[in-house]
Amino acid sequence: MSTVIKIENLYKEYRLGVVGHGTLYHDLQSLWAKTRGKPDPNSLLGIADLHEGKDRILALNDINLDVQDGEVLGIIGANGAGKSTLLKILSKVTAPTSGTIKYKGRVASLLEVGTGFHTELTGRENIYLNGAINGMNRQEVSKKLDQISEFAGVGKFLDTPVKRYSSGMHVRLGFAVAAHLDPDILVVDEVLAVGDMEFQKKAIGKMQNVSSEKGRTVLFVSHNMDSIKKLCNKCILIEKGEIIANGNTDDVISQYISDVNLDIKPEQIWNGPSKSNNPKGVIPGDKLIQLNKISIQNKSGKAQKTFSVTDDVFVELECTIFRESKQMETTLEIINEKNIWVFMLRDNSRDKDGKKVAPGNFIFRTKIPGNLMNVGTYKINLGITERNNAAHIREFNVVSFQVVESNDPNSARGLWIGPWDHTSVRPKIDWSYHKS
Repeated sequence: MSTVIKIENLYKEYRLGVVGHGTLYHDLQSLWAKTRGKPDPNSLLGIADLHEGKDRILALNDINLDVQDGEVLGIIGANGAGKSTLLKILSKVTAPTSGTIKYKGRVASLLEVGTGFHTELTGRENIYLNGAINGMNRQEVSKKLDQISEFAGVGKFLDTPVKRYSSGMHVRLGFAVAAHLDPDILVVDEVLAVGDMEFQKKAIGKMQNVSSEKGRTVLFVSHNMDSIKKLCNKCILIEKGEIIANGNTDDVISQYISDVNLDIKPEQIWNGPSKSNNPKGVIPGDKLIQLNKISIQNKSGKAQKTFSVTDDVFVELECTIFRESKQMETTLEIINEKNIWVFMLRDNSRDKDGKKVAPGNFIFRTKIPGNLMNVGTYKINLGITERNNAAHIREFNVVSFQVVESNDPNSARGLWIGPWDHTSVRPKIDWSYHKS
């Protein structure tokens, strides 16, 4: 593979709220430094560990990146991280403050709904206009016109001014134009957030086709991790204008989810040395039972946020029981990030032995076996009842944890590298085969 985009020491600095530096003195100071080939004394560039000044911000801070021919590169990160700024510079919409970018081939971009469209022109006229902008003559565009119109689904509106198009029609036509004009490099920024499900499937399929069959390079920014997983064979994570992860898509997404899911709480303590995560100060329970602590643990008994799909996940409850009961039942409801109830765990051990639970302090522990759960973020609802359905404890989203991908060939995935994100569980089961 050859390098089609090479980015070296790329910076983008924005000044906030003023034109220039806001004072003649600072403008002249910066101009004099530039004339002498010296660093701008009013710039943040080169200042270590400083992303923001009083009236300045570094949207991109020393970006270095090589993109290979035929690569589908996902770009992820939180809002304001610098993803769109990077794409705007790559698309030559804005210039970098410092650094170099080298291209090999023609770049087509779709940065937002209707980018490059003239609202008074018809859809047909805008297709020809965009073709000319991308260096194609009228004959070349005419060969693609029917394909673009059919893909966008705007055939009967092709001679209607685009100002009368809905946002969905805008994005469909914009993507169709960008993807069908045979670019060497296709740059797409969050376009799939606007289209409907049918269009999203078509768009992902088209980008896969552009990359795999035509050998083109695709750069794709999205907050939809499912789309990134399906499309991208490599991924970068941008935070505060810097690339903090670059590599395998699953690994980078796992790091991103781990970083941004700060609300994942593997442990809750109500009655003990530390009560800092009990803001209400109310201990769940009643005259039968009081819940002192619940935690998601690894096999060593330590509270943990993130587990591999192959790891056993342990759930432990510490309780104080005030009166004898042989009908008490504990229920854990496991719910994924799509708010789907994946499965339920129920402690019915006392149905077998008939033993009563005596007053005292107790620890209840259970295990969710490895090679059962799919990748994702999960929360747990807790219920403790008696046989007559009297609810003594009912807590929602009481703890949560994350399951990430494993490269272990002995997992349920094995050597399969394709997507496996449409199921709630992913159990590893035994297979046998023999000649009939």
